[in-house]
Amino acid sequence: MSYFKDIKREAGFIAKQKYRVAFIFAAFLLSVFAVWSGITETQTQQETIERLIAKDHTDRVNVQSHQSDFGSAAYYTFHLTYDEPSPVAFAAMGQRDVYPWKHRVRMLALEGQIYETDADNPELSLVGRFDYAFLISVLMPLFVILLLHDLRSGEREAGRYDLLTVTTSNQKALWLIRAVVQSAALGSAIVIPFVIGAIVNGASALNIALIVGITIAHLALWTAIAYAVSGFKQFASMNSARIASSLLGIWLLITVVIPVAGDNIIKSAVQSPSGGEIVLTQREAVNGAWDLPFSATWDGFLATHPQWADKTEMSSLFEWKWYYAFQQVGDQTAAPLSSSYRDAIKQRDKLASYIAWMSPPMLTQRVMTAIANTNTEAMMTYEAKIREYHADLRQFYYPLLFNDVEFSVDVLEDLPRYTTNSDEAKHTQQ
Repeated sequence: MSYFKDIKREAGFIAKQKYRVAFIFAAFLLSVFAVWSGITETQTQQETIERLIAKDHTDRVNVQSHQSDFGSAAYYTFHLTYDEPSPVAFAAMGQRDVYPWKHRVRMLALEGQIYETDADNPELSLVGRFDYAFLISVLMPLFVILLLHDLRSGEREAGRYDLLTVTTSNQKALWLIRAVVQSAALGSAIVIPFVIGAIVNGASALNIALIVGITIAHLALWTAIAYAVSGFKQFASMNSARIASSLLGIWLLITVVIPVAGDNIIKSAVQSPSGGEIVLTQREAVNGAWDLPFSATWDGFLATHPQWADKTEMSSLFEWKWYYAFQQVGDQTAAPLSSSYRDAIKQRDKLASYIAWMSPPMLTQRVMTAIANTNTEAMMTYEAKIREYHADLRQFYYPLLFNDVEFSVDVLEDLPRYTTNSDEAKHTQQ
């Protein structure tokens, strides 16, 4: 019963101190804004995808109806690919702000289509947009510091410390309960908007629980840090401002210095070509093919597609099968650079995961983006699906082009369709 009385007393203590109430209310408003802006962004992305899906079908039917051969149909037809935001993506936008989440691809060389919007070689973002993950990992520790830096020193400066320690039966419990009650109030103010937003957005109970658990764990860590620092004997003679400065130094070290230094080390350790280099290499190979003998294209193409060795004879200076063959060779020429680029991204992300263990805020963001399916791995998975889909398009068109099949729009009804995991789930439910 005494603990309940202590908790009630500390709750009353917070309520009487307007600046503490103001801090907690400010955290609540920031959480509301982070959740609202995140949901707004993901809804905009989802609406964009749905609009493009409808337009994609209409445009494809219209284009195909005006073609007279499969080569032209392949050239003029765009195919939409996309990566839908998960129901909890609003909480941690992660790499969706760095990598494209939609592409319209054609039967042309793929590397240029993938990286033409990625020519600046974007890498791991250190901070990102203001979302719930940013609030939890970067700003919440500051609120903990504001609330708890004067846990003991504030009472000393007010002349109440000796009275409190004399009148309480357990000094450690007094300060611990005060720290826990204040942190619990802060945590509630931050978590409640997220939970409401997640439920409205259709997030699963498991993902909601996981993100709430991460929030509580990170809050508990900073509560423990602030509680321990304010209780060190070395800080007993310090005023509140100096203790706050010490805590801010810790925050700066593990929230900013370690991630930034780690990122610079990773960049130096893992070299990578740029997206622009990949695009340039592929386009030079494609453009240069016009001036090369036909045999140069066929040699490169047949190295990976020997099944068409008996179908390379040409009766004119231009045939669609030759055109798409040198598009394929363009991709093959850029393949080593593209592979190195993807390997470098994966290696950098792996090294960043090790550094994250030295930076709890960085680790918090990484875990949240993994739950939200917005991390680097998710974006690389989307790119892999684009490549698989484009390969399916080639496998569909090559037999038509090399076997000189008579054109029919009805044949195009069997074109491969791009699907996502959510599309497959919807189809299964139906």
